[in-house]
Amino acid sequence: MRTIGNVLWFVLVGWWLGLAYAVAGLLACVLIITIPFGIAAFRLAGYSVWPFGRHVVIRQNAGIASLIGNVIWIVLFGWELALLHLFAGVLLIITIIGIPFGIASIKLSVLALVPLGTRVVDSDGEWTTPRYGREPAYQQ
Repeated sequence: MRTIGNVLWFVLVGWWLGLAYAVAGLLACVLIITIPFGIAAFRLAGYSVWPFGRHVVIRQNAGIASLIGNVIWIVLFGWELALLHLFAGVLLIITIIGIPFGIASIKLSVLALVPLGTRVVDSDGEWTTPRYGREPAYQQ
């Protein structure tokens, strides 16, 4: 079921959202100091192209560098990508079949604003919409 959702997502909005993230990643990789932003953009490009069956986990120990990086990301690329997600979400919600996809796109707009300090992991369920989760505490 998630494959069908991902194929529909890709056809409707996934390819151009992924392209926008890839362009942001290439622009971020121009300067050496912004390469971590480029890596985050490429990670989100893959997630925005094929989001169903995976979810985002927020790292609890991300630290102040992640916070500062997210502020810089918002100024440089984040607000444009978030607006693209909101625009795609509104366009998808207009159609009947696109309502779940529109809601997923609006959820992804938050991730477009603050990508640093997160990880994309596979979900256990058959059909899961993109969501935020907490990283489990692993016992050593």
